Amino acid sequence: MTAIEGAVALVTGGNRGIGKAFVADLLARGAKKVYATARNPQPSEDPRVVTLPLEVTDPASIAALAEAAPDVTILINNAGANSPQTYLDASLADIRAVFDTNFFGPLEVTRAFAPIIERNGGGHILNVHSALSWVARHGAYAASKAAIWSQTNAIRLELLNRGIGVTGLHMGYVDTDMTAAVTEPKSTPEQISKQALDGIEAGAYEVLADETSRQAKAGLAADLTVFYPELAKN
Repeated sequence: MTAIEGAVALVTGGNRGIGKAFVADLLARGAKKVYATARNPQPSEDPRVVTLPLEVTDPASIAALAEAAPDVTILINNAGANSPQTYLDASLADIRAVFDTNFFGPLEVTRAFAPIIERNGGGHILNVHSALSWVARHGAYAASKAAIWSQTNAIRLELLNRGIGVTGLHMGYVDTDMTAAVTEPKSTPEQISKQALDGIEAGAYEVLADETSRQAKAGLAADLTVFYPELAKN
């Protein structure tokens, strides 16, 4: 379990959407300081918020961030990118780009900050996954989320005796810029943030933040035609 009150947190992709909700909720729970990162960070009127630039696909940017934020005890890997909806027609460059952002980016940020969190007495890492970690829809985005789910599970074991807890967050559609065209029911960023931070405080290994993610996880042992009913028509 990790206390948020008095902690120093860092949120990647902290300027909008779920990241912005994370920043607000961390402050409401008594975080001493929150680093909010983005490619083009916007200043905050709250003196507890430090906005810093970060490009998660750039090792030099990550190194500069680690230098600027040496007091972090909670890391939230939230920054992510969408992808083309197809494997066969999309360019390989576009497919690689989503993995650079959604898999290698969080890995490099974690590698930079795990020693910092350990030096500061321990803390927590939360990685933002998706219900699509378990359902192969929407092209390489789902594959990248399946990959970071596996990464999170492995890193949790590597950090087991170093005083750093690791939580994976799964959810379906959330009302953000990325899902603006989606007409299906969506959670609010605030709903997702609340459950995720509750999970950090409780030391949860996974947070399934909505019914979509709970159904996806529960269906892993089912026949493939349950997830992909079009296969049953062949």
